[in-house]
Amino acid sequence: MKKLLQRLFKKPVTWLAERMSSSPQKAQVFASLSALLKNIQNKKESSSGLIVPFDLSSGKFVIFSDEHKGARDAADDFRLAEKNYLNALNYYYDNGFHFINLGDCEELWENKPDIVMEKNQPDFGAELRFLQQNRYYRTFGNHDLQWKFDFPRTRFLKPVFGDKLKIYEGILLTTTYNNRPYSIFCTHGHQGDKRSDGNAFSTWFVAAIWTPLQRFLEISINSTSDSFELVDKHNIIMYEWSATQKDLVFISGHTHKPVFASLDHIERLNKALEKARANRDAAAIQSIEAELERRKVEYAGKQFHKTMVIPSYFNSGCCCFADGDITGIEIEGDTIRLIKWKEESGQSHRIILEQCPLSYLFDMISNTDTSTL
Repeated sequence: MKKLLQRLFKKPVTWLAERMSSSPQKAQVFASLSALLKNIQNKKESSSGLIVPFDLSSGKFVIFSDEHKGARDAADDFRLAEKNYLNALNYYYDNGFHFINLGDCEELWENKPDIVMEKNQPDFGAELRFLQQNRYYRTFGNHDLQWKFDFPRTRFLKPVFGDKLKIYEGILLTTTYNNRPYSIFCTHGHQGDKRSDGNAFSTWFVAAIWTPLQRFLEISINSTSDSFELVDKHNIIMYEWSATQKDLVFISGHTHKPVFASLDHIERLNKALEKARANRDAAAIQSIEAELERRKVEYAGKQFHKTMVIPSYFNSGCCCFADGDITGIEIEGDTIRLIKWKEESGQSHRIILEQCPLSYLFDMISNTDTSTL
């Protein structure tokens, strides 16, 4: 009977969850992101953000978002990805990276904080190692918005992380290239989304309706969505905002859909496939078609493409794909990468999906006239 109900209700319940989860409005997104960036730049509010200077030749950062650590039940989207997450953090810790945890680190719409803290001790321990070496930066998202406030941070996070942990709304990485300053603006990306930015009804819907159904039907919104149109819409809006900023690269999470240099990975594969077909490169065609097939789970139902011409926007994706994979953004010296960690034959493997020089991006965005956008 349960399997029958799962088949009957899986699609409509997932569709409803998608409809309830996102409703970005361009004007509100633009205004919210601009205000946050200005507050950080002007150091107006200490909780708004932190400015972190780095050397373009030697800086090392890994950016993960959207773990949604939960209660280890059927509604916990992180449980299958935990092994890859821990192995990835071990790699980045051993190789001297700074870790930016970009929001929705915990799933507090569905769970009480004390349960989440209890069930995820190994993960908090792995993050704590970075903090102890001053290599940990953290922002809040819409699903862990409670960490914005002193009382829940003191009650639930302080016993694990101590007094050293600070949580911001944004992180601004700053560097210099060709004697010109550039910035990499990192924030979760829920700002201006009226169904995500502190919306009490959406929080209630997830806790009271979506989570019990998710536990019973054993479904994940990260793999069974019929359409990513709203997600694409939000990424496009965030790209459009980034394209109006001077000498700035923008990295967000929130949408659970990785984007590299303003072009999502599916579209980059499609463009590579077009080129391979034009060159009649049979081996490349076979390889790219196989990769597109493997990504159907992550990008089910994508119905349109939008080429974004200014390479100013990146999205870290998420650490809760239903197949256990995680995606993130690496910055290592003058290189920025979109990476995936995937388990194969019982081992976690780091896979580079895309990469390019940061200096190339800086050259591209500095030669763009933002006043015409």
